Amino acid sequence: MACAIPQPITGFEQDGEGHWIAILACGHKQHVRHRPPFAERPWVLTEAGRQSMIGGAIECAQCGAGDGTARSKTRE
Repeated sequence: MACAIPQPITGFEQDGEGHWIAILACGHKQHVRHRPPFAERPWVLTEAGRQSMIGGAIECAQCGAGDGTARSKTRE
């Protein structure tokens, strides 16, 4: 059974609908939405909040899936 693997956040971008996406150290991306009561992430609503999370880890379900798509910054 696969499980999500914590990965550091290296940055953020927005999708076409204005939702925030965390860019992870593994190379994957993950939406980070504040949608109470399902997802409590009030830090995503402000620039200061997002900046405070740079370097913090969130779980990467794609790495945990073992799909072999993890990308390293050191690969060419």
